[in-house]
Amino acid sequence: MLKDLPLLVALGLFSAGAVAVWMAGGRLARDISDLAGRLGMSQGFAGMVILGGITSLPEIATAGSAALTGSPHLAITNLLGTGSVNILLLVVADLMIAGTALAALVRSSSVLLQGLLGMVLMTAAAVLVLIGDVEMASTGVGWGTTGLFVACAVAILLASRYEKHPGWTATGKQGQSERTAGPDESHASTLMLTLRVAGAGAVILVAGFVLSQTADGIAADTGIGTGLVGITLLALATSLPELSSIRTALAIKRYDLAVGDVLGTNLFNIAVLFVVDVAYRDGPAMAEPETFSGVAALLAVIMIGLYLAGQMARRAQTFLRLGLSSWAILGSYAGGLTLLWYIRP
Repeated sequence: MLKDLPLLVALGLFSAGAVAVWMAGGRLARDISDLAGRLGMSQGFAGMVILGGITSLPEIATAGSAALTGSPHLAITNLLGTGSVNILLLVVADLMIAGTALAALVRSSSVLLQGLLGMVLMTAAAVLVLIGDVEMASTGVGWGTTGLFVACAVAILLASRYEKHPGWTATGKQGQSERTAGPDESHASTLMLTLRVAGAGAVILVAGFVLSQTADGIAADTGIGTGLVGITLLALATSLPELSSIRTALAIKRYDLAVGDVLGTNLFNIAVLFVVDVAYRDGPAMAEPETFSGVAALLAVIMIGLYLAGQMARRAQTFLRLGLSSWAILGSYAGGLTLLWYIRP
């Protein structure tokens, strides 16, 4: 087993998996942006469904394999901890844009709806992990994770319908419209674009499995604990596809695609809690109340809310290259991480 390898070997494999995830995510944003244009799909929705789904593959691989090998706690803390790390990536995106806050460049109201739905579902996940799940009719699967999975599917359906009939659109000169953010620059066929996207997804999935197994071994060998490893080291590594695709999306001025990727990934990660429950066969994976993961989920809710507040305010001003919402997000993450350090199991 990979988690039984010596510490130095595990660190080497972990680094190799992280590099593979980064490289595979690098081209995804451009290919998916072109594919969305050909399919008549907005950049924000493509970011949530296609890009968000694919960049969630490391979390699916890590969570599923951790549950199968008897480490559901690592899987759950990774999924819920990644929610705040993903929002932190929007702060990094702010640094990549000179002179204007990212929140002022996002124009699609559907992206705002995605964030609000994500806050509701992440809050529900926090409540579930704090009070514990209940087994559903001797199936080994909990009612709570099953309900979250259904709710995530409904949220994606609502976002898809809202996208076609948005209640409002942003005005002003900042940024570009998500539907006119530039021409399709790819000369590849639609089939070739699809195959390239699928190939990158396969690389991300395999590398995600390696990350999960080696992170479990690192947690045991260093004595840090699976909870803190799941919310920091593993969450950062499995967020590399988002960071890589965000960098590309910003380069081609697909701002809605970049933000939709982050918010969509958070939605998919909540749904993956059901996958963990199915993979872990010793009863509901979230049966026992657990404070650490609950606080991690609530931290993500706070950070999503701060970003959405910045998007609604649409203030382009920056301080030291960061918008005001980004500074608020950084402060809340630092405070939340400090609290998690003290309550770590």
